[in-house]
Amino acid sequence: MLTAGWHRAPTNLPAPRGNAWSHGRGRPGEAATTTGAPAVARPRGPAPSRGARPRSRLPPALSPSFPPSLPPLRPSRRGAEHGGAMWRWRYVSDRQLEGFRRYKYSAVDTNPLSVYIMQPIWNKIIKIVPLWIAPNLLTFSGFVMILVNYFLISFYDWDYTASGTSPGLVPTWVWLFSAFTTFCAYALDSIDGKHARRTQSSTPLGELFDHGLDSWATSIFVLSFFSVCSRDNGKTGVSVYTMYIYLSIVLFNFMCSHWEKYNTGVLFLPWGYDISQVVLIAAYLLTGALGVEVWQKPFLFGYYITDALVILLIGFSLFLSFPQTLYNIHRAHLKKTLKHESLYEGLLPLVSPLLLFVLLTVWVVLSPSNILAKQPRLFLWMVGVAFSNVICKVIICQMSSTRPERFHWFLFPLALVVYAAISGLLGWTEEAVLAVLTALVTAAHVHFGVCVGRQLSEHLNIYIFSLKKRVQE
Repeated sequence: MLTAGWHRAPTNLPAPRGNAWSHGRGRPGEAATTTGAPAVARPRGPAPSRGARPRSRLPPALSPSFPPSLPPLRPSRRGAEHGGAMWRWRYVSDRQLEGFRRYKYSAVDTNPLSVYIMQPIWNKIIKIVPLWIAPNLLTFSGFVMILVNYFLISFYDWDYTASGTSPGLVPTWVWLFSAFTTFCAYALDSIDGKHARRTQSSTPLGELFDHGLDSWATSIFVLSFFSVCSRDNGKTGVSVYTMYIYLSIVLFNFMCSHWEKYNTGVLFLPWGYDISQVVLIAAYLLTGALGVEVWQKPFLFGYYITDALVILLIGFSLFLSFPQTLYNIHRAHLKKTLKHESLYEGLLPLVSPLLLFVLLTVWVVLSPSNILAKQPRLFLWMVGVAFSNVICKVIICQMSSTRPERFHWFLFPLALVVYAAISGLLGWTEEAVLAVLTALVTAAHVHFGVCVGRQLSEHLNIYIFSLKKRVQE
C-alpha cells in the first residue's frame, strides 16, 4: 500500500531485503515514504471525548488490567446504537490507543523494481481513482479479490490434485482470472497509500488495516499458488510437507519484518514482495496459456520449476532476508537507536509465533491419521489465519510502543487439541476437530479485526471506509 515521490537511493542505505511473497508495501502512503529516507505520518482528527476509567479495587495482581500486555476484553463504552455488543469488544487497551496517537511511520525502500518500474505505473493508475473514495476501501477491495480468487481455485481443486493430471481439471479461464485478480490486488495494495496522502487522510488506522490484511493475504497468496504446483502424485508435484515448510518460511519472513520494526522503529520494505507478485502473475498467465503440463516437465538439470522456486525462497530467507534483519537491528544497537535495549523485550514478540510453529509442527509430524495429508487445504488455512492473528497483535504493540503479550490465547486450546490428537484421544474425529478449530479460529480473527477497526476509528474520530469525520459525542 505504497507511495509516490521516489528518487535514487543514497549509497549508505542498508542492503536490500530478500523477503518473498509478503507483505504489502508497508503503506508508505500513510506517510510519504521515500527511497532511502524515513517517512513520517501523524494521525489526523481530534480525539473523541472519553469518560474517566473507574479505578479497580482489586490488588494489582488480580486487577483485570494486569499484566499490562493483556488488556481485558470488555464491550466498548460507546453507544450500542452503532452495533451489537458482540462487535464492540475492546481488544486494544487505553494505553495502546494513546500510543497510536503518538505513532510516527518510518520506512525505507531500495528495491529497483519498485522504484524505477512499478512506481511509475502506480502513479498513472492513481490518477483515475476518484477523490471521494477512502484509501481503506482500496485496501479492502484488493483483499476481497484475493479471497475470491482463493475460493474459486478451492472449488475446482480442494485437495491440490487437480493440476496433477494432463490436462488439468481447472478451467483455463480460472488461471487467467487468477492473474487478473492478483494484478488488481497488487495495484490496489500499491496505490492505497498514495491515495491516502493524496486525500490527506493518512492515519495509523490505515497502516494497521493495511498490514493486518497483508498478514492474512500473505498465506492466501501461497495457498492459491500451490494449486498451480499440484500435490505430489509420485511423478510430479510438491509434497504436502513441502507446502507446510514453504508456507512457514513465508510467514516467518513476514514476522521478521515487523519484529525488525518493533526493535528499530523502521520498516525496511522487502524486495521479495514486488518480485513475488510479478512471479505469481506470470505463473498464472503461463499456466493459462500453456496448461499445467509446463509444471510437470523438468526445467533445468532435471529440476522442475517448482523445485527452483522452493530453492530460491529458502535462499532468500536464509542468506538475505533474515541476516539483513539481524544486521539492521545490530546497526540500530550500535547507533543506540533501538527502541528496546533489553534482550528480553526485544525477543518477546517472537515467543508466541515460534511456540505456534512448534505446536503445529508436532501435530503434523505425530498425527496418527496423518492430518496434513488428509486435509491439507483446511490445515494450511488454519495455519495462515492463526499466524495472522498472532502477528496482528505484534503490529499493534509495535505501533503503540507497548509490550506484547507473552503467550497468545490460541496457544492454549491448540496445545490441548494437539495433545488429544497425538495421544490418540481424538481417534477418527481428528478431521472433524480440525474443521471446528479452523472455523473457530477464523471467526475469532474476523471478530478481532472488526472490533479493533471500530475501536480505533472511534478513538481517532474517523470512519474506516469513508473520508467523513465522525460527529464528536
